[in-house]
Parts: sequence; C-alpha cells; structure tokens
Amino acid sequence: MTRLGREVSAVGLGCWQLGADWGNVDESDALAVLHAAADKGVTFFDTADVYGDGRSERLVGRFRRERGAENVFVATKMGRRLPSQVPEGYVAANFEAWNDRSRKNLDMDTLDLVQLHCPPTAVYSSDEVFDALDSLVDRGRIAAYGVSVETCEEALTALARPGVASVQIILNCLRLKPLDRVLPAAVSAGAAIIARVPLASGLLSGKYTASTTFAADDHRNFNRNGEAFDVGETFSGVPYEVGLEAVERLRGVLTADQTLAQFALRWILDQPGVSTVIPGARNPEQARANTVAAALPPLDAKAAATVREVYDELVRPLIQERW
Repeated sequence: MTRLGREVSAVGLGCWQLGADWGNVDESDALAVLHAAADKGVTFFDTADVYGDGRSERLVGRFRRERGAENVFVATKMGRRLPSQVPEGYVAANFEAWNDRSRKNLDMDTLDLVQLHCPPTAVYSSDEVFDALDSLVDRGRIAAYGVSVETCEEALTALARPGVASVQIILNCLRLKPLDRVLPAAVSAGAAIIARVPLASGLLSGKYTASTTFAADDHRNFNRNGEAFDVGETFSGVPYEVGLEAVERLRGVLTADQTLAQFALRWILDQPGVSTVIPGARNPEQARANTVAAALPPLDAKAAATVREVYDELVRPLIQERW
C-alpha cells in the first residue's frame, strides 16, 4: 500500500469530461457514467475544483451520496482558480478557501486526496507550501495530499517531500519519459503514481482520423497549440498527424480480444509503480469498456517493444526534452 493509505482500483475514472472542455455532457449522462464505472469496480474518481467551475466536483459529490462513501475514493485538485499562475498565490489562506469550496461541492468534511493542480515549478521547492498542506492534514481537512505535474523534474522534486502521497503525471504509449526516473522514485518513496491522459486525449482510442473535427468548446480544438493551458494536456503534446501515424503502427500488435484503448491502458498498468490510471468517459459504454483493461493479461514482449519503437522513432524527437 502506498502513502495514500487505501487500496484503489487499477482503473479509475477521470472526471474532467464531466465538467467542461470536452463538449457538453448533461447531468444525467454524467451520473450514468459515474455509476457505470462503479458498477464495474472503479473506486478512484479524479476531479478538480476548476472542472466546469466546480460542476465536476458537485456531480461527483452527488454520485458519492447516491452510491455510499465506502467504495468511493475522491481525488480533487486545487490551485488553478488563481487568475494568474504565480507562486505567490500558493499560500495557506488560499488553500483554506479552495479547500472549503471543494468540501462544500463534494459534501465531504475530510477530502480523501487533494492535489496541487500543475502549479508553477517554483512551488515544488517551497517549504511554506508543504507546511500548509501538512496543516490541512493535521486538522482533518484532508486525509492526504499529492501533486499533479507537467514535467518529470517537477515530479522528482515533489517525491523528495515526505508528505507527498501521490504524483499525477501524463503517462501513455506516447509519453514514456516518466518510466526512466519518476516511476522508480515513486516506488522508492512509497508514493502512488496516478497516470493521467492515458489515451492521449482520445488519440489512443483509435477512433480519430485526419478529417475528425472537434467542437468549439472542446480543448482538442481550442488548445491544439497550447492557447489555453499547457499543450501537453492535449494529445499529450504530440502533433495530431504524428499521433495518427503512431496509432496505425500500434494497431499491428493488437490481439483479437482487445481494443486499442484497452491495449493502451493495459500497457500503463504493466508499468511498475502505477497505482491507478484515470481514463475519462463521456458515456457509460466507454466507462465500462475502459475497466476491461484491468482484467487483461500483461502485454507480451513484442507488444511492449513496439510501443518503445514507435515512441523512439516518431515521438521522442518531438517531446522528450519538453516534459
């Protein structure tokens, strides 16, 4: 067991889609997704206070009330409510205000896990920041805290902090850099690794083509070049056309009993140190299909080698040094 203090499902559910930035998902559909995931054994639900300006948290809170809290672990995030991302905003008073808002949205006195939401790099080196987080734990406002990072160096800096229970990082078949140092460091520290953007914003679902279009309110349209936030959060920072080429090469090692999405999730679960992977879902069918990955056997050596070859040949030259 990691510093989280609880075992969680290998496949969780990312709830960004249920709040905003992926096109509209109405309330009844969002709740159906949450319940479908739970019906298939999902216990880890990841949200944030800025997803839909709190909508995602409120939906998760309602789901938790309907479902019962015993088998629902909620991970939320804080920090992106700042009008501008500056280290000076990461102070105890703001933490308390954000924490109060999330506790209200989620209808929880003690939050299971609160993660700093991709803060400025300098925040990870601030003793005051982590003292304030320790205080939230000591006072029972949160049970544990972690960080959601953009870069491997940020993850390594955070893992040196004894109170960091988890690191959420982009890890998928198109983002292999965390395997080199971050995952071994997390294992050594006893911290959980939460793998986000596991399907590279849907690229690794295998459903998109060069002619696919996305809605105006979908980040895969408006953040294609990093206009709104870090471009690494959209298609993992991989140029769309390169991602499509990578997908076609990965199709060649699929077995008859797996979809490309399930293959991609299984690859992540095969990596030592990964505690949970958090694909999103916009409908119950997607939520149910994602959970199948946990029951699949580990990928064979040929499949694993192909993932590495595709990364090294197509993707590594473009993104390895950036994140």
